[in-house]
Amino acid sequence: MNKPVDPRLLQNAEAFADYVANTAARIDAGAEAKALAQGARVGISRPHESAALHVAGEATYVDDIPELTGTLHCALGLSPVAAGRLTGMSLEVIRAMPGVVDVITAADIPGSNDCGSIIHDDPILCSGDIRYLGQPVFAVLATTRNEARRAAARAKEVLQVEAAAPVLGPREAHEKGLYVLPPMHMSRRTTEGGARAAIDRAPHRFKTTFDVGGQEQFYLEGQISYAIPKEGGAMLVHCSTQHPSEMQHLVSHALALHANEVQVECRRMGGGFGGKESQSALFACVAAVAASKLRRPVKLRPDRDDDFLITGRRHCFWYEYEVGYDDEGRVLGAEVTMVSRAGHSADLSGPVMTRALCHFDNAYWLPDVEMHGYSGKTNTQSNTAFRGFGGPQGAIAIENILDTVARKLGRDPLDVRRANFYGKGERNVTPYRQPVTDNVIDELVTQLETSSDYRQRREAVSAFNAGSPVLKRGLALTPIKFGISFNMPHFNQAGALVHVYTDGSILVNHGGTEMGQGLNTKVAQVVAHELGVRFERVRATATDTAKVANTSATAASTGADLNGKAAQDAARQIRERLAACAAARHGGKAEEVRFANDRVLVNGREFDFSTLVAEAYTDRVQLWSDGFYATPGLHWDRDTMTGHPFYYFAYGAAVSEVVVDTLTGEWKLLRADVLHDAGRSLNPAVDIGQVEGAFIQGMGWLTTEELVWHPKTGMLSTHAPSTYKIPTANDCPPVFNVRLFEGDNFEDSIHRSKAVGEPPLLLPFSVFYAIRDAVSAAGGHRVDPPLRAPATSEAILDAITAVRAG
Repeated sequence: MNKPVDPRLLQNAEAFADYVANTAARIDAGAEAKALAQGARVGISRPHESAALHVAGEATYVDDIPELTGTLHCALGLSPVAAGRLTGMSLEVIRAMPGVVDVITAADIPGSNDCGSIIHDDPILCSGDIRYLGQPVFAVLATTRNEARRAAARAKEVLQVEAAAPVLGPREAHEKGLYVLPPMHMSRRTTEGGARAAIDRAPHRFKTTFDVGGQEQFYLEGQISYAIPKEGGAMLVHCSTQHPSEMQHLVSHALALHANEVQVECRRMGGGFGGKESQSALFACVAAVAASKLRRPVKLRPDRDDDFLITGRRHCFWYEYEVGYDDEGRVLGAEVTMVSRAGHSADLSGPVMTRALCHFDNAYWLPDVEMHGYSGKTNTQSNTAFRGFGGPQGAIAIENILDTVARKLGRDPLDVRRANFYGKGERNVTPYRQPVTDNVIDELVTQLETSSDYRQRREAVSAFNAGSPVLKRGLALTPIKFGISFNMPHFNQAGALVHVYTDGSILVNHGGTEMGQGLNTKVAQVVAHELGVRFERVRATATDTAKVANTSATAASTGADLNGKAAQDAARQIRERLAACAAARHGGKAEEVRFANDRVLVNGREFDFSTLVAEAYTDRVQLWSDGFYATPGLHWDRDTMTGHPFYYFAYGAAVSEVVVDTLTGEWKLLRADVLHDAGRSLNPAVDIGQVEGAFIQGMGWLTTEELVWHPKTGMLSTHAPSTYKIPTANDCPPVFNVRLFEGDNFEDSIHRSKAVGEPPLLLPFSVFYAIRDAVSAAGGHRVDPPLRAPATSEAILDAITAVRAG
């Protein structure tokens, strides 16, 4: 519940806002001050619109909403086995427990027992086949959360099951031919015989396998939904979700209602990272079904352990690839098989695999390539979206290939990467046939190579290793090219509403969701810039399906691109109406009216924005407008796996230096230098924060965050912070240089900016390959290190043992 705020917290909030607004020398404060004075509201480093509320504890999340009288609390009874059949339930024992009001099962769902995102293959509650250990079977409704949890915890005692042997790993699923979707194939032939012939003709070739683990989103705020029955059987659901419209549709299907009878609202999330794109549906549907049946408000907030056991995460991948290359390290032909652990249902595994295949090329021209994608069906949680959405899993495969090529040739990995870069005007078409027309990778890498002293540090690392038998250092520079847009063209649309009130204050509502990434801040900046007013005049409100309908998920790094453009469209219409009003009243031409710094200049006269708004209201001018935007030029053929799926590409590169203890496998990141392409940044402070956060999160995926399932029971052993290790502040490097690459977006994005949500997560590839470099040094660079990801201390020791054995 919200409480009076301690003044000391407010002081801390103000200090934090000052820090964000003045992000040291990485931002040109002088240029920003000049732009601000000239009336610009974009390209300016502003604090997050809720920064002070976050620090002071005033920001309202779903669990902070005051509970209505009669609210019940829900907890889920989970399957104790990973595979088999549910044969019966003795729920009388549960119903008799203290505080329990009711227990609901699949039979209580009035509509469809399904929460599948694309394919309808994901039951809300188990009604027969058991798919994974932790699958919800029933829901307990009690007067308190603890009473509901105690009752649900007795699931193992009351469920009758016939257990079967589970299939847990992607390779096992592949060997058994078990998939949640048909396989995908993408190829490109530039020479006779394609990839197979190119590999056979190549001067050098190798074939191997590689494993990359999954990753838990570990949002600070867990999954939560609060369902409130409304008149006429309608339902209001407060849900921590990245996709309110999808929650609206799935809840309406579960309740057998029309979409207009279900309202979903989300003011903010305490993190999402893709974990709340589709997987918030189960919790929203269960809470709504219970609330509908009992006609009482129902809150469902699972414990962190249950959240781990119920929800999916980033797909782990197993790869098998064969590559042919020349003496310079240029790839001539490649064939790769990617198999993901999809889990028990399809969820978003299809789009994830599509994006993985589309990002196998990363920043490199691959003349002849064959790619095969398989989404393995396993008795585990249904894996889902995670920041990068398959892109990191696709790109890391080619990075591993090029790192191996460099070591086999005895060349610097950066030189091999450069030899394979996309060109300009030639060697610039992706395997899925989209031309790379905005290529800045060579200039960006050259700039970073110089600013980070890469060549000098490479020599210093070699000298250090020559005199250090136990501690070994490693250095790596890796680039990224990341496509921006949803794989499905029709998702690339957005709507917004802008209201100007008679006192000159402005309200904006759009279809995107705020999860801490600063989306509302950027959209408010866009609206303020378009209307020529102070940022403080603009307020963004909760995402609400009753205000902007049929929205896309806030995902695929499109939040600011889509919703910023929609809000700009709405604000532009209001500005044009105001300009026409000003010209009609004061003379001159409407197109010559200027709005800047809260002032309006018309026909030689200047007055306050609020004055013009009041005049427009008197003249019955419409002071609100809707806006809409659809990304142009996108198309995709799912059958041929070709088209133009991305509006533009975001680029970046990072240099990382590590030290590895060869006796223990421990390692430390000593320094990281990052240069990322954000186009003409809407908010440099927010964007730099996003790059920093993505780098550390991606580093966790590749180094410490290991998911382990018990090989016989299928129990996820790493289901809590005690066993699942995300990076902490101590894992940040003591030297962390993050800068934004200067340059406008080639395409007409919102103010020529570029997305910064997902692309930077690929930057810490440099950390993994720096560790690989250090492991290689432990064997005198004679053997290519068989290092798997995540590169835990155990994995590092295994690789060191292998390279020393020769």
